[in-house]
Amino acid sequence: QTLVAVLQFLRRSNLRESEEILRREARLLGDDLGAAALSPTAAGLLGAPGGDADSAVGEALLNRVTTAAAIAIGGSVSTVASSSPGVAAVPSLPPGKVGGGVVVEDQPDVSAVLSAYNQQGDPTLYEEYYSGLKHFIECSLDCHRAELSQLFYPLFVHMYLELVYNQHESEAKSFFERFHGDQECYYQDDLRVLSSLTKKEHMKGNETMLDFRTSKFVLRISRDSYQLLKRHLQEKQNNQIWNIVQEHLYIDIFDGMPRSKQQIDAMVGSLAGEAKREANKAKVFFGLLKEPEFDVPLDDEDEEGENEEGKPKKKKPKKDSVGSKSKKQDPNAPPQNRIPLPELKDSDKLDKVMNMKEAARRVRLGPECLPSICFYTFLNAYQGLTAVDITDDSSMIVGGFADSTVRVWSVTPKKLRSVKTAADLSLIDKESDDVLERIMDEKTASELKILYGHSGPVYGTSFSPDRNYLLSCSEDGTVRLWSLQTFTCLVGYKGHNYPVWDTQFSPYGYYFVSGGHDRVARLWATDHYQPLRIFAGHLADVTCTRFHPNSNYIATGSADRTVRLWDVLNGNCVRIFTGHKGPIHSLAFSPNGRFLATGATDGRVLLWDIGHGLMVGELKGHTDTIYALRFSRDGEILASGSMDNTVRLWDAVKAFEDLETDDFTTATGHINLPENSQELLLGTYMTKSTPVVHLHFTRRNLLLAAGAYSSQ
Repeated sequence: QTLVAVLQFLRRSNLRESEEILRREARLLGDDLGAAALSPTAAGLLGAPGGDADSAVGEALLNRVTTAAAIAIGGSVSTVASSSPGVAAVPSLPPGKVGGGVVVEDQPDVSAVLSAYNQQGDPTLYEEYYSGLKHFIECSLDCHRAELSQLFYPLFVHMYLELVYNQHESEAKSFFERFHGDQECYYQDDLRVLSSLTKKEHMKGNETMLDFRTSKFVLRISRDSYQLLKRHLQEKQNNQIWNIVQEHLYIDIFDGMPRSKQQIDAMVGSLAGEAKREANKAKVFFGLLKEPEFDVPLDDEDEEGENEEGKPKKKKPKKDSVGSKSKKQDPNAPPQNRIPLPELKDSDKLDKVMNMKEAARRVRLGPECLPSICFYTFLNAYQGLTAVDITDDSSMIVGGFADSTVRVWSVTPKKLRSVKTAADLSLIDKESDDVLERIMDEKTASELKILYGHSGPVYGTSFSPDRNYLLSCSEDGTVRLWSLQTFTCLVGYKGHNYPVWDTQFSPYGYYFVSGGHDRVARLWATDHYQPLRIFAGHLADVTCTRFHPNSNYIATGSADRTVRLWDVLNGNCVRIFTGHKGPIHSLAFSPNGRFLATGATDGRVLLWDIGHGLMVGELKGHTDTIYALRFSRDGEILASGSMDNTVRLWDAVKAFEDLETDDFTTATGHINLPENSQELLLGTYMTKSTPVVHLHFTRRNLLLAAGAYSSQ
C-alpha cells in the first residue's frame, strides 16, 4: 500500500515519468516489499508524523528514482540518501552525482548549469513532442497564436541542447534540420552558433550557450493564452516540454487582452527574450539638473542690435530664457547633489556664456525649416577610419583609425598649438592679460596633430566638454586620456581585458564611461586609475555607451540586442529595452532627458520613453546599420546616419507627441506603434559613397556629418 501511496503522490504532483520509472523498478524488486520496507526509516529520517509517512516515502523514493527531482527537492532528501542503506544501494543516480544533485567537477558553474539537462525523455519522441505543440499552436485561435508562437524558439533551442547534452547526436541533428527553418528570421545568427554545437564537449566552453542556460528566456503572455497552453500540455502528458517551460523559461503573465503579432514583433528579438515588466518599474530621475545662475554680459555687437526691431526686444527674451531655465527645478530631476559633480571653473562659465549667445542665434528647426548639413569626408583614409567625434563648440574634429593612431584636426582657421616647454614658460610674465596666448608655442601651430600610443585599432573617441582632454579606446584593451594642451597621453586606463568598443565623457566632464567585449561597461573618473562602477548584466559585447544629459544615468547598447539604462549612483540596472533584431551601435538622449533613440544593424531607429520604460516609436527607412544618431539642440529633429550612405532627418516633435502612456499600456506593454513611420521622415540625404559614422549639431543647429569615402 505504500507503493500505491507513492504512485498516487507522483501522479498528484504530475511527475508521470518518475511514476513510470518507479513501476519498472518495483517490478525489478519482485514485489512491493522492497519499497514498503523503506517506509519506517524514511518516515523517521524525514521526521514526518505517521499521517505524512506516505508523502515522506514518496520523497525518499523520488530521490532514489530521478535526479531531476533530487535537484528540485534539495537538502532534506539528501539526508535520506546518505543514511538509509536501502536507498543508497539503488544505482539510479548517475556517477559523479551526490545526493543533492551537485556535480563534482572542475568547472562548477558550467556543469551545474548543464546538469539541468539530465532529465530527459525518449530522444526519439522529441520531434513528435515539438511538432505536436506546433500543430496545437497553429490551430489555436488567432488571438492566442501570436502569443504562443513565442515559445517556438526557446523550446527549439533547449530541446536541441538537451539532445546534444545527452549524446543523442543523430536525433539532435535531425531535430535541428527539421525545425530550424520555422524560427523567426531575426534568430538566424543565434541558430548559426547553435548548429555548430553538435557534441556534449562543445557545450562546456560556449558562452552563448551558457547565457542561454543561465538566464531564463522571458516571454510575456496573457493569462488566457497561458492557461490554454498549460491545459494542452497536461492533457497530452507532454511533460518533456512542460519541464522545459518550468525550468528554463520565465513566463511574465499579464491580465488583459492578448497582444497582436505586430505588438509582439516590435518587442521581441533579443538574446534572452523580452524584458520582465518588473525590470522597468524602478523610478528614474530623467529631468535635467538646474543650470548655475550667472549674468550674461552683453558685448558690443549685441548692443548695436542687428535686427530692425531694435535692441530691447532682442535682449529681453534672451535674459528670460536664461533666467527661466535656472529658476524652475524640473520635478523629475535628480537632487542636485545626488552624485558629486565637478565645480564650474571660470573658463567653463565663460564657455557657458558663449554658448548662450550662440543659442540666441540658433535656428529653430522643424518640418518647415530643416537644418543645412555640412559633411566632412575623410578622403584617402586608407588607415581605416573607425571613430569620429566633434567638440561641442564644433572647433575640432578627431578621428580614430585602424592603424592605432588618433588624429585631431582644427575645423576653424585657428591652428592647433601646444604649450611651450618648461624653460620657455618660466620666462613669461604671469600677470599679463594675454598670458593664455603667450604660453602657446607658435612654432607648433598646425591643422592636424597625430597622437601615437595605442597598439590596436581605435574604436571610440570623445572630447571633454571643456576641450582640454580627449579620450580614446582601442582594441588593445585600454582607454587613453590625452591632453589637448600638450597633445600627449596623460593616462592609460587598464581594466578591460579585451577590446574596448566605445567611450564617452560625461556632459559635466570628470567622469567617463567605457564598454567592451568583456560584456561590461565601466564608469571612471579622470583622476582614478581604477573604475568607480562596473555595470554587468549584458549577455554579449557592450557596443556603445552614452551619458544621460543629467549625468546620473548611463545607457549601454549591446550585441545581445538590448539597451540597458544604469544608475551611476549605485550601479543598478534600471531599464532594459528589447526590440532590436541586431547588435546596437548608436544611442542618443533627447535634450530634455525624457527620451532615448537607439539604432542597430537591423536598420531601425527605436524611440523609448525613459520614465515609463516603454517603446514609443519605430523609424524605418535605413537599409543598413545605423552608426550615428543625434537630436538637434532643442530636440525638434532627430538625425540618423547609416552605413547605407544616407543621413535621414525625422520629426521628433511629432514622434513624441500624444503618446499613450496610460497605466494599462505601462502595465502590459501593449504599445500601438503607428503603421507608417514615413510621415515622420523629413528628408533623406545621400552621399556618393561615404558611410556616415558621426553626426553633430552645432550650437546654432547646423548639422555636421562625418565619414570616410569608400571606393568599392
